[in-house]
Amino acid sequence: MKRRIEKAAVLGAGTMGSRIAAHLANAGLPCILLDIVPPDLKPGAPAGDRNKIVRAGLEAAKKSKPAAFFVPALAEKISIGNFEDDLARCAEADWIIEVVAENLEIKRNLLSRLAQFRKPGAIVTTNTSGLPVHLIAESMSEEFQQHWAGTHFFNPPRYMKLVEVIPGPKTSSEVIETLHEFCDLRLGKGVVIAKDTPNFIANRIGTYSMLNAIRLMTTLGMTVEEVDASTGPAVGWPKSATFRTADLVGLDVLVHVIKNIFETAPNDESHEMYKVPPLIEEMVRRGWLGDKTGQGFYKKVKGEGEKEILTLDINTMEYRPRQKAKFASLEMGKAIEDTRERLRALVGPVLEGQKGDKAQQFIWGGLSEMCLYAARRVPEISDSVVDVDHALQWGFAWEMGPFEMMDAIGVKAFVAQIQKEGRALPPTIEKVLASGRKGFFESEKGKTTVFDVTTSTAKPLETPPGVIILKSLKGAGREIERNSGASLIDLGDGVVCCEFHAKMNAIGADLMSMLHKGLKRLDNDFDAMVIANQAVNFSVGANVMLMLVAAQEQEWDELHMAVKQFQNVNLGLKYAPKPVVAAPQGMALGGGCEIGLHAAKIQAAAEAYIGLVEVGVGLIPGGGGTKEMLIRANEHAAGGEDLDLFHAMKPVFETIATAKVGTSAEDSRALGFLRREDGVSMNRDRLVGDAKEAALALVRAGYKPLAASWQEGAQTTQIKVLGEQFLAGAKLAIHMMQRGGYISDYDAHVGRKLANILAGGPLTSPQLVSEQYVLDLEREAFVSLCGEKKTQERMAFTLKTGKPLRN
Repeated sequence: MKRRIEKAAVLGAGTMGSRIAAHLANAGLPCILLDIVPPDLKPGAPAGDRNKIVRAGLEAAKKSKPAAFFVPALAEKISIGNFEDDLARCAEADWIIEVVAENLEIKRNLLSRLAQFRKPGAIVTTNTSGLPVHLIAESMSEEFQQHWAGTHFFNPPRYMKLVEVIPGPKTSSEVIETLHEFCDLRLGKGVVIAKDTPNFIANRIGTYSMLNAIRLMTTLGMTVEEVDASTGPAVGWPKSATFRTADLVGLDVLVHVIKNIFETAPNDESHEMYKVPPLIEEMVRRGWLGDKTGQGFYKKVKGEGEKEILTLDINTMEYRPRQKAKFASLEMGKAIEDTRERLRALVGPVLEGQKGDKAQQFIWGGLSEMCLYAARRVPEISDSVVDVDHALQWGFAWEMGPFEMMDAIGVKAFVAQIQKEGRALPPTIEKVLASGRKGFFESEKGKTTVFDVTTSTAKPLETPPGVIILKSLKGAGREIERNSGASLIDLGDGVVCCEFHAKMNAIGADLMSMLHKGLKRLDNDFDAMVIANQAVNFSVGANVMLMLVAAQEQEWDELHMAVKQFQNVNLGLKYAPKPVVAAPQGMALGGGCEIGLHAAKIQAAAEAYIGLVEVGVGLIPGGGGTKEMLIRANEHAAGGEDLDLFHAMKPVFETIATAKVGTSAEDSRALGFLRREDGVSMNRDRLVGDAKEAALALVRAGYKPLAASWQEGAQTTQIKVLGEQFLAGAKLAIHMMQRGGYISDYDAHVGRKLANILAGGPLTSPQLVSEQYVLDLEREAFVSLCGEKKTQERMAFTLKTGKPLRN
């Protein structure tokens, strides 16, 4: 990066501004947040009242759900002020982001005032989603315009991966490179370069797709639920699908975007599509704007015990109980795990000249029109089909963008059906067909080429430096071992990766077997090992279904053996002669967390959700997790922080007993699942590469393995336990929670089992014990709880509903 960004300023403390500031703080960047002085402020009002609006914005960000900050303490990185008193403080900032009202004159006036304080070379960007970026700054100096661009974040900025960077006519390439690199490396964003066209890339195509869904719903006579069932996970889109997404965004925001495109894109061949549908117009007139008003396409009402969700009947404009969409095609699709295969199966009948059921007609009509529209927008909105696909993937959480979707269906089959229906083909699709390629993307031996629309040639799809794509390495023949649950992949430079690929990456025999093989390979063939995968979740823990079946069949010896094998695998990771780095992302729960706890180092994705959650199914951590947290309590007590072991163990007991999960990597650090030296990757695309670098850094530093030799039963690691001294206190706390109605009788029973392990059993006085001693206590408690009827009920309920049972 040619220039450094070490301090930022955000102008505007509304929903977007305050949350952009929060995410800058998440990245460790000090930030100034400014907004207007309240217009109705009375003369003589206290000085603090001048910051009333900005303070309210920051407070809203602190309380927002989902949380805007990784941990609440990060809010301290934000200092507040107002445009009248504090604009001069922007002179400290390397990057200034304008996020005020979508009004050209307001933005221009603020920038002209800012110009007198901004230091030369400071980058200034706008987060506008609708106004032309070049118009906002056209009256500014040449130097200002060279450092001016659009940076369109998506809401909520912490969680939505996309940032569209929009160069102005005079923006220097160095500024674009700086923004691209900073948003990628420090903010963890996926960056696409968009042209300065109405609503840029993602909103232009996404809005068209939503309007087309409303049109098709009316044409096919479908319900809100039926459309959402057809536009959710079935086609690789999020559960919020079409109408739940509209409710989350807000129908007033949707109307603003629709009108903006209608007014500013008169030459769009689908211009007439950008008229606000009568249904949306009527809902806005009634004030049904979605979540912000409590009702939109869906409405939450208080039912018996819990809230019930009602759905809008678009024919009567009344709310009714939600109905399950019933389509044979969607039920069939649920059995197909791979999204590409599922998509082909869903549209297959239509491509073969059959009508298909209503869901299949809708899916074909919706996706084909969206793909054609996207193809017509290239090169208007972007020169790159890759950037268009990424914008939809990162901005709307689609698994595939429109060009990947056409490839998945098969471009030739897609085109044949379009022509059969008499619809026109965009030049972009005609070009790729004329080139003789099978699709926009083609992969061979781990190398992917992409069709370049501007030159009509194939170009290599370059992987950014520092990014490792495991699928590409496997395609290139770097997979050295494989079974149904996991693989070993050579990452190069003497590092091997154990990749999980079981369903939800649940821990079973195959996965443990591959970890064993990885450790053997580590002995002779490699210098370090990384445990990582690029699925949604690192691992949701042990295979609960297998445990439940074994318990119901009373296969106690098999259960004992399975738990012992997992404990031994984790000890193998801990005492490996060479460094092992775990790289969790998404959910790393139960056994997934335990694997990380035993690694020499963790390199976690910023959005890793880590926790020991076994008590939720009536169990305790049995793979060494309880033991490792006990060791960390010992370390904490010995760390010179004036903390005795009893008080160091209290939060550990509470964390495990209440199944607390870290809601970010930093929150997981606060809970003790990450140590101070463990690393965090803001961009999960870089996680495997960062984990590899962390492993190599340990090698270069002369990694010394832990001294214990657990294989020979001669461990030197000794753990101090408090026996009855801790057990009595823990039992009293459980009793009080039980009497207060906070936990059930069975929760208390499981809690006492956990307390017994952390205490080292009912010992009469504090003493040192071995790791194996604690592991034996863990295993006995785990298997005995498997035999309890209420634990089996909890396991069965969680398998059926995905939720915990409080029996």
